[in-house]
Amino acid sequence: MFRSAMSRHAINFAVAVMFAATALLATPAFAQATQQVPQRTLSLTGKAEVTSPPDIAVISAGVVSEAKTARDALTKNNKAMATVLQTIEAAGVAGKDIQTSSFSVQPKYIYPQRTSNGEQDPPRIVGYTVSNSVTVTVRDLAQLGPVLDAVVSSGVNQMNGLNFSIAEPEPLRNEARKMAVAEARTRAELYAQAAGVSLGRILSISEAGGVQPPQPAFRRAALESAAAVPIAQGQQSIEMQVNIVWEIE
Repeated sequence: MFRSAMSRHAINFAVAVMFAATALLATPAFAQATQQVPQRTLSLTGKAEVTSPPDIAVISAGVVSEAKTARDALTKNNKAMATVLQTIEAAGVAGKDIQTSSFSVQPKYIYPQRTSNGEQDPPRIVGYTVSNSVTVTVRDLAQLGPVLDAVVSSGVNQMNGLNFSIAEPEPLRNEARKMAVAEARTRAELYAQAAGVSLGRILSISEAGGVQPPQPAFRRAALESAAAVPIAQGQQSIEMQVNIVWEIE
């Protein structure tokens, strides 16, 4: 009698489990999860480039001084650099556009030759080198030649370079962004038409960043007569790239 009751309970439990499983399989959410269709998308990249003449130039120059002691080298360098800064300001460059970019004090070593038995004395300090460099921003490119002449004639003995740039590049970047999105949209519509589908909503937009080619370098050898050297500023190029993902209907 006891075993019979236990058997009936076991059968009832099994039937309940089967009923619950059947109900779960019949629910729309479970059916959708087991038969989920991958989302159809179209991903394309649009690129655009905007060019513009540069409106500022950045000069990098400095003074290198040497002496037997660090104090003498520093004093010599400070005096020469003060003249450089005064000359640049006198050429019409505002103080806010003159900035120290690097400063260093380095010992100069002499390395004795090895003896016949392979031994060598330790290196000895024979002097010191002090280097002080500044960057000068020229906002009126018509004055670039005279400023270069002032920089070189003021006592600068290290010309590191000349770069052209755009003071406010963001409006140009925004223009390139719009053009890149339009280019991607045109290509997406072309692909959709060729494939016989329709573009749906945009799922994502990402920006790969702007790329600006390296600026032209300015060589020290061309500065023998800076005021007479013609300056070719050329064009600056800003490129933007966007990636857009559409849903395909």
